[in-house]
Amino acid sequence: MSITLAIGPRVRKSPYFESARKAGLASASVYNHMYMPTGYGDPIAEYERLVTGVAMWDVGVERQVALKGPDALRLARYLTPRNLDGITIGQGKYAPICDYRGALINDPVLLQVSDDEFWFSIADSDITLWAGGIAGALGMDVKVFEPDVSPLAVQGPKSFDVVADLCGDWVRDLKYFAFRDFELDGIPFVLARSGWSKQGGFEFYLRDGSRGDDLWARVAEAGKPYGIGPGTPNYIERVESGLVSYGADTDDVTNPFEMGLGKFMDIDQPHDFVGKSALKDIRDRGVTRRFMGLMIDGAPFQGTNEHWWELTSDGAYAGYACASAYSPRAQSNIAVAMVKTDVIDSGAQVNVHTETGSRTADVVQLPII
Repeated sequence: MSITLAIGPRVRKSPYFESARKAGLASASVYNHMYMPTGYGDPIAEYERLVTGVAMWDVGVERQVALKGPDALRLARYLTPRNLDGITIGQGKYAPICDYRGALINDPVLLQVSDDEFWFSIADSDITLWAGGIAGALGMDVKVFEPDVSPLAVQGPKSFDVVADLCGDWVRDLKYFAFRDFELDGIPFVLARSGWSKQGGFEFYLRDGSRGDDLWARVAEAGKPYGIGPGTPNYIERVESGLVSYGADTDDVTNPFEMGLGKFMDIDQPHDFVGKSALKDIRDRGVTRRFMGLMIDGAPFQGTNEHWWELTSDGAYAGYACASAYSPRAQSNIAVAMVKTDVIDSGAQVNVHTETGSRTADVVQLPII
């Protein structure tokens, strides 16, 4: 059943929102207090464009939490378990954020954009309030704010050609999460080798919200020879790739070790950070559930699930499926799921309790593809 999302002044619009509407935007959600495009009416075409060609996404909802001032690095260190030694201007780092219990509360990329300014490029939660509260409580000399910065993503195997035509061949040499300040026809942005897909691509961190339609038009024009079209972060590809979706895959006690993010947890570093003691205990104790993939039997799914699906094994609770899809590449129904470790270790199949009945699934490692 579909419902109508009311458009009004209470929820923010990205600088690309009107261009997205003109391009045929058909559905949206709300993310970081902003309308987030979720589809243009043809999910399979949007998926194929991403995995075989090139797509452009309005991801202005990917807001930045800026830390600026003498204590900017000190605050950044305190917010994430990732060791920031060696961070440099021009090279980003994946930097998950946890609370004092060791629970994951966001999984941003951190960019150092100047000697005294850092951006956490966040998923859907109010990290500006969290960071500002911590800075104030600890008396840090730092300003915490949301800057006028809005990403536009260009994703897919042909994205390198599109962005090289726009900005120059130097973009082909950017390492993953590397970025550079650039200006195109007076449009200022930070260009980063990043994006929420495993198909390769870039994000234009627009630094002037009044130029959103201009940047959209320039990218669309450059992409015409390569068949570019509008899209959104794709639920089929993200399940295939096992990408973590904070909030969709996590509950209020999910920790990074369960999500396979342990390699980003520098617990034994000399610097203190929020949740250090709790995360050390979790690491040493081990986890009882893990983020995994499912290969699910039966007729192809038509869309994705609206609610988590319970998993059982031999009649006992075994976890939940977070997000599901039919994968054209795997030619199977698939899902990402939180599965109990004893079930994983046993190699047993699980029953997936969907709205239309129970299905059988094999538990597999991520990524699925």
